[in-house]
Amino acid sequence: MDRFPSTTLLPDDLTVQLTILWEQIKAPLIVPLLRIAVFLCLLMSIMLFIERVYMGIVIILVKFFGKKPEKRYKWESLKDDVELGNSSYPMVLVQIPMYNEREVYQLSIGAACGLSWPSDRIIVQVLDDSTDPIIKNLVSMECQRWASKGINIKYEIRDNRNGYKAGALKEGLKHQYVKQCDYVAIFDADFQPEPDFLWRTIPFLVHNPELGLVQARWKYVNADECLMTRMQEMSLDYHFTVEQEVGSSTYAFFGFNGTAGVWRIAAIDEAGGWKDRTTVEDMDLAVRASLKGWKFLYLSSLKVKNELPSTFKAYRYQQHRWSCGPANLFRKMFTEIIRNRKVSLWKKIHVIYSFFFVRKVIAHIVTFVFYCIVLPATVLVPEVEVPKWGAVYIPSIITLLNAVGTPRSFHLIIFWILFENVMSLHRTKATFIGLLEAGRVNEWIVTEKLGDAFKIKSAMKAFKKPRFRFGDRLHLLELATGAYLFFCGCYDIAFGKNHYFLYLFIQAFAFLIMGFGHVGTFVPNS
Repeated sequence: MDRFPSTTLLPDDLTVQLTILWEQIKAPLIVPLLRIAVFLCLLMSIMLFIERVYMGIVIILVKFFGKKPEKRYKWESLKDDVELGNSSYPMVLVQIPMYNEREVYQLSIGAACGLSWPSDRIIVQVLDDSTDPIIKNLVSMECQRWASKGINIKYEIRDNRNGYKAGALKEGLKHQYVKQCDYVAIFDADFQPEPDFLWRTIPFLVHNPELGLVQARWKYVNADECLMTRMQEMSLDYHFTVEQEVGSSTYAFFGFNGTAGVWRIAAIDEAGGWKDRTTVEDMDLAVRASLKGWKFLYLSSLKVKNELPSTFKAYRYQQHRWSCGPANLFRKMFTEIIRNRKVSLWKKIHVIYSFFFVRKVIAHIVTFVFYCIVLPATVLVPEVEVPKWGAVYIPSIITLLNAVGTPRSFHLIIFWILFENVMSLHRTKATFIGLLEAGRVNEWIVTEKLGDAFKIKSAMKAFKKPRFRFGDRLHLLELATGAYLFFCGCYDIAFGKNHYFLYLFIQAFAFLIMGFGHVGTFVPNS
């Protein structure tokens, strides 16, 4: 009993005890588990690497040898018919779903009403789910103003928000006047199509009955607002420049982006219409329509202006929805895709493995788990080594392939890596929520929009006294991860042999910066 005094352990004694405990559990437990984790992460890295290289090869072939959309599909400009008059043109519905969009409702409605198309062959439908009576009245008055100018515009409201955006779009298609429409163009409240948008998209649908969707590319009006918007531009440009182009060029499959696209209404109906079972109703509809045999076309040359989230809070909510929704849809549709008999085996493999598993699940998990958890842990457990090809070469090649979509921001690639690693924490969390159908799986928070660049700058100047709220400004997951990385970096300097300490310190700093909420509209480019 003399060896165990009743006095409280001193800090040095506690350190000794913890060191002994660590050495006792490390060899039989920690080392085997970490080796398994390293193996799984390397396997996921290889899967992602092969996917990125494959898409890179396809893009190169498309750029050098691929045919333009006008060559792959029949395209002829629509012309007037002397006998039939305007009735020779198809009837087009333009839907604008919105919810309390005070800053952008005039821009979106004005752009839709400015679309060039025979006036008696187009209907602009504003689907307003606003709960703020003042905003609802403003939107209604704006619709009346355009109606007084001769625009065929319909202002539709609901007494509930069931199904959110999917519910609004579904209800919008039920109106009697929609029965005469052949196609529906959809634009979110911050999207501003050019006047010739319909002239460049509708002919593809008219002359190619197998096409169910024509998707345009996004162009960001506030990409230069701050460093965070530049990072978002890099990620989204890769999606549009590579992922959507590959899906379209190989006649395989790509997901509808929810806006800036034109659907054949018959394709929507055959696919079962809009469903609100996940927070990615656009992707849900695209998968179901694809399984019915409909083909999609992506037009990279057609760009529609829109706005990127310029606050960290808004971006976090958006990324949660964009990561949780696809994972949850994958869970719901896996069996349905397997059993489908209308599409080829290749298309099934593409949708299940490439589109869902690698891009929507593996990409998020491996980025956070490997580079922010497992790789730093090998500093504490030197018995486990990560081969250089897995720790350096593969991630470097993947990063370079991701950056090709935005050449103008290539000099920001280090910032982009750090930013994406931090965001992978939220994407991984959201992915597991979607796969397990837990907690916030059906959370839908509309992304805050601030209007054009002048409104954004005015808002920044007016925002001189920010209100400090613990839940809004301190993000514990980022802070905890940052502290973990910082500890691993200190350990690597003192005892380690991996020499990852520079990466660990820089990444820890990025997590801590975002953990304290200092990201939003910081570091303007001007």
